[in-house]
Amino acid sequence: MASRETSELAAALGRVPTGLYVVTVRSDGQPLGFVASFLMQVGFEPPTLCVAIAKGRAHLQAIRDAGHFGVSILDGPSEGLMGRFFRKHAPGESPFDGLDVSDASHGSPILEGALAWLECRYCGEHETPDHVVVFGEVIEGATRRGGDPSIHLRRTGMVY
Repeated sequence: MASRETSELAAALGRVPTGLYVVTVRSDGQPLGFVASFLMQVGFEPPTLCVAIAKGRAHLQAIRDAGHFGVSILDGPSEGLMGRFFRKHAPGESPFDGLDVSDASHGSPILEGALAWLECRYCGEHETPDHVVVFGEVIEGATRRGGDPSIHLRRTGMVY
């Protein structure tokens, strides 16, 4: 019998393509960020995004508190930025150390090396069993260069 991670359902879900993003927020004056792939546009007027954040992550409360968050959209040349946000850092260190970062109008950190960026105003959320889907109205953004965003496929749609 196939496990949940190797089932036909898991394989089919793994074929749902996602982008690669670094979602950022300023918390207590410091930049905080994580790699997100569960992110999509869900509205036009006003333009609205949603991003799923695993329950228990500090980023979720930081976004609620800040009321705004940034999205840095990654492409081939900027994919290397992700590794900084996956690994553990020593006390006093941050994945932002040594990165070129600017602030959007409402203070959301934006990675200068990203293909494009957006800043969103937090406008609600929906809880699922293991994630909270945060909705954000896009209030500004820009493209840094031409090119296509990175697309990610999972081997299985049941785990990261």
